Amino acid sequence: MWAQRTLILAPRGRDAMIASRILKDANLECRVCGTLADLTEEIMHGADGAIVTEESIRNSVFRELTEWIAAQPAWSDFPFVILTEHGGGLERNPAAAELMRTLGNVTFLERPFHPTTLISLVDSGLRSRRRQYECKRLNEELELRVRDRTQELADANRQLLSQIEERERVESTLRQMQRLEAVGQLTSGVAHDFNNLLTVVLGNLRFIEKDLVAAGIDGKILQRLTYMRSAAERGAKLTDQLLTFSRRQRLQPKTLDLNAVLRDMHDLLQSTMGGSIQIATRFNAGLWPAMADPTQLELALLNLAINARDAMQVGGRLSVATKNVTLGSPLGPEDPPAGDYVEICVSDNGTGMPEEVRRKVFEPFFTTKEIGKGSGLGLSQVLGFAKQSNGGVRIDSTPDEGTTVRICLPRAEAEIELQGDGAIRTASTSPEAKSGNILLVDDDPAVRDVTALMLRDLGYHVCEVGSGEAALEYLAQENATDLVLMDFAMPGMNGAEVARHARSRWPGLPILFITGFADRSALAGIGSAEVVGKPFVRDELAEKVKSSLTRSRARHDRFPEGGFAVTDRETQHH
Repeated sequence: MWAQRTLILAPRGRDAMIASRILKDANLECRVCGTLADLTEEIMHGADGAIVTEESIRNSVFRELTEWIAAQPAWSDFPFVILTEHGGGLERNPAAAELMRTLGNVTFLERPFHPTTLISLVDSGLRSRRRQYECKRLNEELELRVRDRTQELADANRQLLSQIEERERVESTLRQMQRLEAVGQLTSGVAHDFNNLLTVVLGNLRFIEKDLVAAGIDGKILQRLTYMRSAAERGAKLTDQLLTFSRRQRLQPKTLDLNAVLRDMHDLLQSTMGGSIQIATRFNAGLWPAMADPTQLELALLNLAINARDAMQVGGRLSVATKNVTLGSPLGPEDPPAGDYVEICVSDNGTGMPEEVRRKVFEPFFTTKEIGKGSGLGLSQVLGFAKQSNGGVRIDSTPDEGTTVRICLPRAEAEIELQGDGAIRTASTSPEAKSGNILLVDDDPAVRDVTALMLRDLGYHVCEVGSGEAALEYLAQENATDLVLMDFAMPGMNGAEVARHARSRWPGLPILFITGFADRSALAGIGSAEVVGKPFVRDELAEKVKSSLTRSRARHDRFPEGGFAVTDRETQHH
């Protein structure tokens, strides 16, 4: 509620007393001011109108009052009632026109005046003043609403921009993931074919070398064969890196102490880096156990070390550190999902790389090294290993300052597994396996032929078929089969489907899978002892076959009625 206070400035005569009495009788609050300065001060403190006699300001200097009037906000127009002398209207009083220009909202009342006229003018001015205050309030509310609405629009605009940026980031990540997935599918298919070829090459090279030695031929021919075998083995290593990138490699994860792994690798890393490069380590004392394949982890770290070595000048520095990290949502396709991880950070002070190069480093065969000095698969293998381990990789690099690669491996809940000399070994203590009947199933005639030669050379009787359907037909006949050795990826029925059908009819039948790559979900639950990876060598094949037959015969000795010969089960089945 506003004050509704009127000020009166009439220092001469009885005008002030009369005007004051009239206003009070009309229940209008008023205050008499003695001087123009008092009037000005009261107006500044708060009033709603003023009654001023003409003579009180005729020859006065009221610059302070006029400045206040001129500085009024847009909503304010302070009302004045000027009491003039008789005959002092505008038409005969030029000074009145000047007062109107100076004071603004002015009403002239000629004396003597009727009380009703004065009350009417003052009340009209007060109503005008109240409307001004109401306009002020409405204007402030409007400004507040406009400000709030502007803020809402700004917030909505920022949110929209954020959503657009997030959508663009997600789309970019999705495109990159689709691109990497497409490349991964391509490389896994190429790797599968290469593994078949390399199996044939390495297997036949071994037989040629054996025949030459038996014939007493040596020298340059055997040396050239050695070169051929080394080249084929390097091809097998590249194929293995391709499979790791495409996440088709079969990993054997274990619960690891990464600090211990890195300590054990220190000498190997130093020999890889050379004597001119210093290796600094910083291990987290309270490091969580991590879940990873130790062999693939060592290969990934060697790849990072080699890349760092090639990027540094003589006298460089390689830093290797471990720590526990808890990550939020991934920012890119290489990042791990949200969760707890153990991080291995490998940093160098080499040449670094610009952003446009950094975005391509995980692509297979991409390299900035000279021709012949790099396959372009090192970082691809690191990424494939980390992602297949349910982790991820982050890389930061600044030109002329260096590169930092962080491998994030998932935190393991189980206790650290016993490694090294404490690991359980069964191969050397296994009883010698006897000769047996092996059904070999492979759709590739060349692979099947060289595998059959290896098995026969080991003393086994081998029956060869080229498809899963043919294998089931053979097993259904009255033939004693001790072991099925079959390719996993075959047209028609693959190895997993054949195994399901065979084991549903002959539960004790031992089966070994040969695979260049395999769908990890299809191989879920199949132990590494039941898988022979292509390209394989004679000793590996011999050990896997012997171990499988030994385990199967041990079960047969313990449970004679559950024998594994197909003929026995067929008789029971019928």
